Amino acid sequence: MMNAIELPQVIPVFPLPGALLLPRARLPLHIFEPRYLQMIEECMATPARLIGMVQPVTDTRLSAIGCAGRLTGFSETEDGRYMITLSGVSRFRVGEEVTGPAAPYRTFAVNWDSFAADMGRTEHDPSLDRDGFMRLLCRYFENEGLEADWDSLGEADDELLINSLSMLAPFEPEDKQALLEAPSLSTRRETLVTLMEFALHGGTNQEIM
Repeated sequence: MMNAIELPQVIPVFPLPGALLLPRARLPLHIFEPRYLQMIEECMATPARLIGMVQPVTDTRLSAIGCAGRLTGFSETEDGRYMITLSGVSRFRVGEEVTGPAAPYRTFAVNWDSFAADMGRTEHDPSLDRDGFMRLLCRYFENEGLEADWDSLGEADDELLINSLSMLAPFEPEDKQALLEAPSLSTRRETLVTLMEFALHGGTNQEIM
């Protein structure tokens, strides 16, 4: 675990639509573009080994908040691609871009001040109705044609359960951003429930029976 003093003020950023990283969670990534292969190689040479995951809004504009992950897993395929794992450290607010247009990948000044709790202890959700949540989750997975290890999900602690589902569920990028920006685990679970219910009734505002 890093501490706030070790967080750099400038980090490389990987804009990837729909890819969500949350603090204390792990995100596997398959890297094959030359510019991002270079980013990984240069990241591994830094003390912090941090990469910022951010949802792009347009080809050039990024969401205001992202999450940085420490590069904790790395392997290379025979054809030169990288399989990496990022371990979520902290969210950040995106500042000014540091690299120019000729740079192979983008780096930004970042501000960590609003997210001190991300580097603290595991969160709990005291309002979680686990039985009701799991029933809704089962319906959502069936509706989406998804499979799950239900025993593992049932045994997972609150944070692992809610954050893993937030990262893995096939929501739209703007929905992933809402889950990222949730100020607490309880708020993230409420957002997750709303998104699953919305999907279950076909994206309308009708109540679910």
